Amino acid sequence: MRKNKLKQMFKNGEPIINGWLQIPSAFSAEVMAHQGWDSCTIDMQHGVVDYPNAIGMLQALSTTDVTPLARVNWNEPGQIMKILDAGCYGVICPMVSNRKEAENFVQACLYPSKGYRSFGPIRGLLYGGSDYAKHADNEILKLAMIETKEALEKLDEILDTPNLDGIYIGPADLSLAVGEEPGFDRPENTIAYKEILRILEAANKRNLLAGIHNGTAEYAQKMISKGFNLVTVGSDQRFMSGGAKVAIEKIKGKQKKEESKGY
Repeated sequence: MRKNKLKQMFKNGEPIINGWLQIPSAFSAEVMAHQGWDSCTIDMQHGVVDYPNAIGMLQALSTTDVTPLARVNWNEPGQIMKILDAGCYGVICPMVSNRKEAENFVQACLYPSKGYRSFGPIRGLLYGGSDYAKHADNEILKLAMIETKEALEKLDEILDTPNLDGIYIGPADLSLAVGEEPGFDRPENTIAYKEILRILEAANKRNLLAGIHNGTAEYAQKMISKGFNLVTVGSDQRFMSGGAKVAIEKIKGKQKKEESKGY
């Protein structure tokens, strides 16, 4: 089976630079994949991507050595299993708030006897190889998002979930959970920033991969220096809109509007 290079990078202490795909287009996914990302995540939660779109995007990513990941829109076993069957090599699951939810997520990614994933990797066999079923449990990356008030209260029990590979922080929802305005790149004087460092410390103690979404490359570098193993920078639609705004501002001399604080 094709190895998941992200697991090896984590083992080697190499930071993983992750791209984010919200546009439902195989071509834009292919363009992003050729820019040097270590992995690219198809956002099926806040993007406008459905399953047929995701298939084409995964095929486009497969033209490169970029590792394909997906964020599902909920902790729903059928959706998790289906995107894995499509050849996705890692799942980011949103709104994991307690041990039971973490276990349900992880077990949906694993074949019996470790989990209850149903067998039928229709494209996983093409991307991963003919021995996919034998090794998939060891290669698929399973990241739970820590972003709710309950998750912050039950952090230790979530991180102690067997076979969980790591966590991923969505700073916007995390900010809402602690009563602050949503957004990325949290200032150091915010409660959200302090919680981010607490989550990171807890993950590092357990040798779990820690990922976080960032608005800028500079902040992503800061998070790497703090100890994060995976950093996402922006997204395809934000790069497109941001680049266009800069060009229009230069030509027309207009001030660009503040970018949205969401994905």
